Amino acid sequence: MQECAESEKCGIISLMKILKWRRLIAVGVAAIGVVSWLLINPASYEQIFTRVENTGAESGIRDENSGDLEYDKEDKGLAINVLELLEVKGRAPKTNYTREQFYNGWPTVDGCNLRQRIIRREFGESAVLDGCTVLSGEFDEPYTGEHKVFSTRDEISKGIQIDHVVALSDAWQKGAQYMDADTRYKIATDPLNLLAVDASANGKKSDGDAATWLPPNKKFRCQYVARQVSVKYKYSLWVTDAEKNAIYDILTTCPNEPVL
Repeated sequence: MQECAESEKCGIISLMKILKWRRLIAVGVAAIGVVSWLLINPASYEQIFTRVENTGAESGIRDENSGDLEYDKEDKGLAINVLELLEVKGRAPKTNYTREQFYNGWPTVDGCNLRQRIIRREFGESAVLDGCTVLSGEFDEPYTGEHKVFSTRDEISKGIQIDHVVALSDAWQKGAQYMDADTRYKIATDPLNLLAVDASANGKKSDGDAATWLPPNKKFRCQYVARQVSVKYKYSLWVTDAEKNAIYDILTTCPNEPVL
């Protein structure tokens, strides 16, 4: 019986050795396969083992062509913080300013007049179109806070103006006159700087900055000055002391207002 037991024990030991060697062989074959695959596909190695660096919004990079801004979300995504990045200087003279220094009429963008594109953007799904032209529609007008309904193209033409949120004259006196024509053109035609608004309210604004005019609709003021900050940061335009203080006073009532 002892001889049989010893035989069984020997058999078990032999079986374990065989299984161990099989596992070692399997691991070795797998390792050889991985190494061969990486040698054939080095790019795959880089994708798997190379750390992805922060880009775009996470590194604070601005896209100069998109009309949108990207910031470090932790400390630059709020308008009140971006305001501190703007240079503060006095107004330069308005000498030689004309709108033609920026652009000569609304350009055609992808086959449609830019004015019509901005109106369509604000009207949203209510816009009734004839090709590129907006014939009717409705929207919540931002400067007055009123809900406006337009039944004809003529009503739209008389009742709506496309406002440069940072007025072109203001931009001219705060850095744009020292820029090239292409940059001034971008300031004038960037959708970030354009809003469809009530014609009467826009006439009262004229070329004022935040120190001299704010929308009567107080609920929109945070968004309004945040857009001004966004435009001025994007195009390296400065602010005056009075303007910065006026914007700051608004943003302290809405410190979480983001840049656009």
